[in-house]
Amino acid sequence: MAQSLSKLTREDIVARLTGLLTADQVVTDTEELRLASVDRFKKYQSVHGIFDAPLPAAIVNARSTEDVSKVLAFANDNRINVVARTGRTGTEGGLETAVEDTIVLDGSGLDRILSVDAENMQVTVECGVPLQVLEDKLREQGLTTGHSPQSKPLAQYGGLVSTRSIGQFSTLYGAIEDMVVGLEAVFPDGSVTRIKNVPRRAAGPDIRHVVIGNEGALCYITEVTVKVFKYQPENNEFHGFLVDDMATGVKAIREVVTNGFKPSVVRVYSPEDARQHFSHFYRGKVVVVFVAEGPKGLVRATSEEIVRVLDQYPHEKVDPGLIEDWFDNLNWGVDKIEAEKQVMLAKAELGYTTEVSVDWSRTVELYENVIRRIRTEFPAADDLVMLGAHSSHSYQTGTNLYFVYDYRIDCEPREEIEKYHIPLNAIIVEEALKVGGSMVHHHGIGKYRAPWTTQEHGSAYQILAKLKETFDPNGIMNKGTIFPMDA
Repeated sequence: MAQSLSKLTREDIVARLTGLLTADQVVTDTEELRLASVDRFKKYQSVHGIFDAPLPAAIVNARSTEDVSKVLAFANDNRINVVARTGRTGTEGGLETAVEDTIVLDGSGLDRILSVDAENMQVTVECGVPLQVLEDKLREQGLTTGHSPQSKPLAQYGGLVSTRSIGQFSTLYGAIEDMVVGLEAVFPDGSVTRIKNVPRRAAGPDIRHVVIGNEGALCYITEVTVKVFKYQPENNEFHGFLVDDMATGVKAIREVVTNGFKPSVVRVYSPEDARQHFSHFYRGKVVVVFVAEGPKGLVRATSEEIVRVLDQYPHEKVDPGLIEDWFDNLNWGVDKIEAEKQVMLAKAELGYTTEVSVDWSRTVELYENVIRRIRTEFPAADDLVMLGAHSSHSYQTGTNLYFVYDYRIDCEPREEIEKYHIPLNAIIVEEALKVGGSMVHHHGIGKYRAPWTTQEHGSAYQILAKLKETFDPNGIMNKGTIFPMDA
């Protein structure tokens, strides 16, 4: 926890915010403030009513870019920490308040779909537009964003762009940074910046990337323009295979991807991870999953390549209907979050994930190193009820590994994060960096991977540091996120 640098009291901050906006936009209810002090990284503590992070001074519900500008300028002038949020689905502590008397600036009220431009295949939305709402509207017109993270029913565009989100169909459509055409953002001094919508340009460095992925540590995203694609679900073809080991699965997906084919879904599940998704057919083996999507001719060609590649390895085919059923139930919303809370309370069990990325040549090595180290070095290894991983996003040069770990909690709720979650997360991050991979693939750095930011970037960290010094010289934007607290 850091002390506030502001000379204003909590009461002063609330009064000034109420004067800047309207009283109903400034929330000071204690329970709401407690909930706003954390994100899903501390979901076990939260469900037990434990909130150890500093209590925010207020939650401000912005209704316009002008509101955001006013609040940031006020906070900057008075050295008040600001945490930006929209859909509240963060998992890495990026929404956690690390400074006393923080302002939590909520953009959920900026929820207008501003334009759907079917000719130029792009749509412009405010930061609080839920992805599911936009997707439903587009599908009525035969279009899709192509973006489908598991948080799709809840996630909103400001958070998706600020954390460099990725969706389940990324091998075909790309990640959020591939989809963003242009955007609008507000910087700490209140200045509004617009990056225009163009197909491509060679006018210096791509300045979109100062904003994309900034996690509220540099600026506040208020508007986004993204690409859209034709929606052709009638052409989808589903494929599933059982293979003997992770090395075989990784070889197979690598060949499909590097041969130039782009299934929308490309996945390999280790046996333990497969058990929780495919217990009715996995038979203790590695599960390989593909979905071919798009125009009919491309789908057929992609499916033929998938079958050709897998025929080179010993395998068993899975009924495509089973893969389609799994595919239709991937996302989670309020119902699944509530069900998870009940399990936490009833059984004292919990599941988390840590996702990293790595070159093809070291993927299996990373998987084996992490599993071995956790099994042999993690002091509470006997409490693990599941430890596995899957690859779910692949590229010409490599893939990601999404480590999944479930455990029984044998300690007081307040101690869970230090006994289990933080050390498990650390082992995976450390091993990824050892093999030259990235410590984070798509959830963002947040506050709990920030201690490794300098190691992640090495000599390039100075570029990141200069962005912070330039755009947030007073250090008011989401203290401790991306940039280590001691920086």
